[in-house]
Amino acid sequence: MSNILLFALIFIPLSIHLGVVALVYYDTGRVPLERRRWLLLVGLIPIFGFFMYLFERSELEYDPSEDPYAGGGYNIHPSREDDFPFSSADGNEATREDDDRSAERDG
Repeated sequence: MSNILLFALIFIPLSIHLGVVALVYYDTGRVPLERRRWLLLVGLIPIFGFFMYLFERSELEYDPSEDPYAGGGYNIHPSREDDFPFSSADGNEATREDDDRSAERDG
C-alpha cells in the first residue's frame, strides 16, 4: 500500500475524529452537560455520537414560549377545521357527536 493511500485512509479520518472529540471536550465545559459521558459517546461512536451530542445540546436552548405545540393544541388550516373534531390551537375541543348534531341542525 502506498504511503499516500495509507495517510488518506487512516490519518485524515483519525485526525477529524480527534478534532470532533476535542470540540466536544471544549464545549461541554461551557454548557451544563456531563463531560465524561459525552466524551465516551463521541469517542466510541464516532459520527452518530457527535450528532447525538448536537441534538442534546440544542435541547438546552428550548423556550416554551416559542413552541407552537406547547399548549397541546393543533394548528389546523381553516379549510379543514370541520373535517375532524381535533382540539384546535385556541383550546376549543369538540366531539364527534357534537359535530354530527351541528350537521343535522344545519342540513
